[in-house]
Amino acid sequence: MAKMVKVGMADLNICHSPDAITTLGLGSCVGVALYDKNTKTAGLVHVMLPDSTKVRQNQNRAKFADTGIDYLIELLEKEGAKKSSLTAKIAGGAQMFAFSSSNDMLRVGERNVEAVKDKLKKLGIRILAEDTGLNYGRTVEFYPETGDFIIKSVGKLVKTI
Repeated sequence: MAKMVKVGMADLNICHSPDAITTLGLGSCVGVALYDKNTKTAGLVHVMLPDSTKVRQNQNRAKFADTGIDYLIELLEKEGAKKSSLTAKIAGGAQMFAFSSSNDMLRVGERNVEAVKDKLKKLGIRILAEDTGLNYGRTVEFYPETGDFIIKSVGKLVKTI
């Protein structure tokens, strides 16, 4: 019986097919699914903030785009995934509050998406699909058997990317 592995906020985990992995309530946070189709191993990190170097209390590596993605890759490699085979799908990064301000502190979603994309580019990991931005929260599920990233949002059709 396949199980659904849950990932909390500022958390990460990995799974192997036939299991799947999910995280709930991505608002300005970004869910980054990394996947090695050869081993059918996947990982998901729920990124809350873009940059660990800007925060004093940053022991939680999963919380930040820069350290969370590195940490997830370490765990995937321990499970037999190859960094050179990894691809990514990302979702989240919404602007949850209507501010017309250009204040960076309020643009957390946008900054999270930028930080995730920058980090993946530096690591040479291709983003195959994304569902980011706009102004609504998302719950995501990743299925390593098929590579499907299912995105659910209140009042929206279920999307598979």
